[in-house]
Amino acid sequence: MIPWFSRLFLYLTVSLLFSGSAAAHEIRPTVVTATIDGTGSYEIELKANLEILLAGIGPEHQDTDDAPSALQYKSLRALPAPELQSRFEAFTQEWLKGVEITFDGTRVRPEIAAIEVPPVGDPAFARISIVRLAGQAPAGTRNFVWRYAPAFGSSILRVKTPGDEKPQTQWLKDGAPSKPFTINAAVSQSTFELLYAYVGLGFIHILPEGLDHILFVLGLYLLSTHLRPLLLQVTAFTLAHSITLALGLYGIVRISPEIVEPLIAASIAYVAIENMMTSRLHAWRPFIVFGFGLLHGLGFAGVLQEIGLPREEYVTGLVGFNVGVELGQLSVIGLAWLATGLWFHRRPWYRSRVVLPASGLIALIGLYWTAERLFFA
Repeated sequence: MIPWFSRLFLYLTVSLLFSGSAAAHEIRPTVVTATIDGTGSYEIELKANLEILLAGIGPEHQDTDDAPSALQYKSLRALPAPELQSRFEAFTQEWLKGVEITFDGTRVRPEIAAIEVPPVGDPAFARISIVRLAGQAPAGTRNFVWRYAPAFGSSILRVKTPGDEKPQTQWLKDGAPSKPFTINAAVSQSTFELLYAYVGLGFIHILPEGLDHILFVLGLYLLSTHLRPLLLQVTAFTLAHSITLALGLYGIVRISPEIVEPLIAASIAYVAIENMMTSRLHAWRPFIVFGFGLLHGLGFAGVLQEIGLPREEYVTGLVGFNVGVELGQLSVIGLAWLATGLWFHRRPWYRSRVVLPASGLIALIGLYWTAERLFFA
């Protein structure tokens, strides 16, 4: 029989699915698409959260609510499109200082060709605006390099040059410059290179950026020192998030972050609380973990949706991102085992001194995030 706290959580989950609530505002990378034609003319399209740029919220924050300028961000988020565009236009000269476009090592200054700001829309979703830059590369240019200032966060760069069958993709963090892209030569990115890029994106989404997913995986790890319970839980979680990652990416299932994010936080609290109430794997837990995996998969799908994954790259992106997520999760478990299990799992005090305090801390964090995402976001 499912215990009372499991039944309570399922009741709350169903209630949330049929109610509206506030959501956290996760900071996502800027998607940059650079198109260079045979004459050297270039256009660079940036899909960016302008409110984050104007509020000065840097990549050191995972969520806009954690930043000192969170209230400023919220006020900008509520501005009508024309007013937000006007604010950004006044900021463009400063912003362009952090946009480095170089051809053969020579930096060029682009012109702003257009700024497209959508209406306010659903507050559960970040408003993504489009900024288009344009210019002309110097004659005889062979290489193109992109760099986005560290203060503006990560960027996902997609480059289309003459002769390419499909865009080349690169994930850039902490202000790192891109690799040089050859112009006027058909140097298409191989499927392996593309797969590698999405594996890296999936891994980074867990380590170091996915603190909520890290805590959930640690909650699974802490239940028991035996391998079988961990394998059953991880398998259930992996199957579930793989399903909703695919369904979410293809647009078959789409649930607002204002529902998904509080439930992800509540799932963290649940597994931690159950760890404190039992030390063995009960029959219901893998099924509940499977349900949690469906929620986390929707969160993963939001990442691929927001980076603008082209439809022709869906399969490669899904496989690569999923592999990266799994490697990240296994790394979390491996690090936890090296830190605790390897040395102490046979000690009689392991549960009282490791499992219970760690689970208690994880539960408190999960409950705090649940309340924050429900009532204070």
